[in-house]
Amino acid sequence: MNFKINPIFENSTSSVLENIKSFNTSGTLFGNGDRNKIKLFDLNEKKINIKSFKIPNIINKIAYRYFRKSKAKRSFEFAMILLEKGIGTPAPIAFFENFNLIGLKDSYYVSEHLVAELTYRELVEIPDYPDHDAILRQFVKFTFELHEKGVEFLDHSPGNTLIKKVSENNYHFFLVDLNRMNFHENMSFEQRMNNFRRLTPKKEMIAVMSNEYSKFYTNKTEAEIFEQMWKATVHFQEEFAKKKRLKKRLKFWKS
Repeated sequence: MNFKINPIFENSTSSVLENIKSFNTSGTLFGNGDRNKIKLFDLNEKKINIKSFKIPNIINKIAYRYFRKSKAKRSFEFAMILLEKGIGTPAPIAFFENFNLIGLKDSYYVSEHLVAELTYRELVEIPDYPDHDAILRQFVKFTFELHEKGVEFLDHSPGNTLIKKVSENNYHFFLVDLNRMNFHENMSFEQRMNNFRRLTPKKEMIAVMSNEYSKFYTNKTEAEIFEQMWKATVHFQEEFAKKKRLKKRLKFWKS
């Protein structure tokens, strides 16, 4: 096994390990647990969140043992980098990897559990959500700051940003599901615009986002930003629809 704990939580090592080891028989299930399973535990009057990653296939078992970092290890390391850069994410506590003769057997990422008012998804699904325009514009500024710090969050999608109201018309943003990220010295215009592609299919939201992004990114006009952001979004939506149709066909032939 391989286990690492954030030095801040070192005094809680035995409790964290106990929670991981009893994961299957204790804790409170959070979410639907379709792919990865998340459970909540109590730790020194704090609520913590333990994510058990889906057991990998045989190829990935070997890859995660010898060639690549596991999703749990990447989540922990990327969370530490984000905090160093002043970017919001629930505090990383630990990661745990369990190996057998073949390779990685199971793995866990432990973090503080953050209760937030909403995610970006609500902005897409509820157009009249209170303070919609202000939240969306602050989210764009948050994303611009990610880009300025060289953070390309590859899973920048509706459910992966927690949004917490801290005062009247003022919101803080926290990234979750952290195992896929790239870090750059400088992000190109195309990389920045592509990073918006998964967020919404709604043209009116892209218009607001490109308007807000143009206030901070002055190398391009608002029209150029909108055009590239919308182009990236359309391409993603088309590819997503193609994959969905292919999955349906495969299901039909299997049945």
